[in-house]
Amino acid sequence: MPTPVIYYVRHGLTDWNVQQRLQGRHDVPLNREGRAQSIRCGEILRDLMLRDARAAQDFGYVSSPLLRARKTMELMRATLGLKPDGYRVEARLAEIAFGEWEGLTYADVLARDEDVIAKRESDKWGFLPPGGESYAQVMVRIGQWHATIKTDTVVAAHGGTARALIAHLALAPPEDATHYSIDQGVVYVFVGNQLTRYG
Repeated sequence: MPTPVIYYVRHGLTDWNVQQRLQGRHDVPLNREGRAQSIRCGEILRDLMLRDARAAQDFGYVSSPLLRARKTMELMRATLGLKPDGYRVEARLAEIAFGEWEGLTYADVLARDEDVIAKRESDKWGFLPPGGESYAQVMVRIGQWHATIKTDTVVAAHGGTARALIAHLALAPPEDATHYSIDQGVVYVFVGNQLTRYG
């Protein structure tokens, strides 16, 4: 039986993204551009489904519990003509936790923990922010979630969890996966051992 296809969308833009603040588990809402990006992703999904002669209701839909991902999912589903709240929430899709660094900009972190940043750059995969979690830890929960997927599924989640999924599926070595660019307003399609970007 083929592995289910995953249509993965990073949540739309937030004001903290604009300010380059580490969000992690903080519940930051989408801004106007983020809402527009979410609708655009719904349009991309609609086009992909039409191309493949699939109906929107044939897919599973699952979101991170964080507000920015949930709103992204609801706007995508509305664009697809589906009931906005008809999706599952999955705790294991929550963004990587940055602990004490959440709410800080990278410049703030450098000023506060310059010596720690050097350690992070030498091992981004295994690095633990103060009070946070590592990409290696995130991959464990993403792998557990991925094992539960039985049908082609649309996901609304985060950049960090996408990088962990890339490593889990062995699409890139773990350290390379941590540097993979996961953009907003884009649909990433995971099919077998391939990842294709639309948007």
